[in-house]
Amino acid sequence: MIANSIVFIVITIILCAAGMLAWFGIGQLALSGAAAIERDGLARGRRAPAWTLADAAGQAHSSPPAAASLQLILFADHSLRAFPSVVAGLQELSQPGDLEIVILTRGASEGAAELAWQLGLDGITVLAGSPKLYGDYNVRVMPFAIFVDQAGLVRASSLVNHDWQLVKLRQIAGMPPAADQDAELPRPAFRLAV
Repeated sequence: MIANSIVFIVITIILCAAGMLAWFGIGQLALSGAAAIERDGLARGRRAPAWTLADAAGQAHSSPPAAASLQLILFADHSLRAFPSVVAGLQELSQPGDLEIVILTRGASEGAAELAWQLGLDGITVLAGSPKLYGDYNVRVMPFAIFVDQAGLVRASSLVNHDWQLVKLRQIAGMPPAADQDAELPRPAFRLAV
């Protein structure tokens, strides 16, 4: 009798553990892969988190931008060296204009600031962010670009691996917000034949 009870308890524990592992496996699948990355970032037109952070020199930088009409927040760190095309795109976009560019790291920014200088991005501000700030922007992978306007609205958002992607996002960010909304088209009536 006692032996049967012990066997029953052991089997119950094994089945519970298998069920928990299955739930964790399903969660892991939902959070990985290309489909999950497509949901990263913030959608165009959503309000971006507001923040003020100081750079290494102690100068405060804010989002939404106060001086520029548009701000590019690039979520990156020292791994940016593995994306030379993104660096070239940043150099192209950093020409004087109405765009402020900041690189936001997930933690301490000293190494990333030194790397940015070595890569020729010395005119771009590097700020120390936090895992919480990355979470507020729904960013898990890097490099990730989000364009924010003066009103604090996201104008474009995407994972970037090449310079042309940054240029295309800049073009999208420059479009008026109403331009990307489709007009309500009448829907055709369909009948199912039985």
